[in-house]
Amino acid sequence: MKNYVIKILLSVLMVGGFAFNYSDSTYSSSIDDVVTAINSGNVNQLSSYFDKIVEITLHDKSNTYSRSQAEIILKDFFHSYGVKAFRIVHKGSNSGSEFCIGNLQTKYGAFRTTIFMKTRSRQQVLQEIRFEEN
Repeated sequence: MKNYVIKILLSVLMVGGFAFNYSDSTYSSSIDDVVTAINSGNVNQLSSYFDKIVEITLHDKSNTYSRSQAEIILKDFFHSYGVKAFRIVHKGSNSGSEFCIGNLQTKYGAFRTTIFMKTRSRQQVLQEIRFEEN
């Protein structure tokens, strides 16, 4: 009987550990996926991470937009400026939030880009993105 209980406990711990590792890998890859989307100028991929409301800062003007509005704003920006490359300068996390600071190279200059993501319903969502001219 004692061996049976030990086997059950070990099985539960192993399954729990696999689930934790799976959710951890999903968590850490979201900001990397956002960076990949920005680097390629792929707004469709980027918008799949948008929260219900997204704050966007462009040219020192900041506003909040719905998902669909944010997608239109960023499509227009990426189309007008032409993304060449995005390089991460700093990346971090704190209490379920992730952030990334990088340099976005476009046809018409460089932008310091800041991305803020937060966990909602066990998923990372993009809440804010800033493009500030260098």
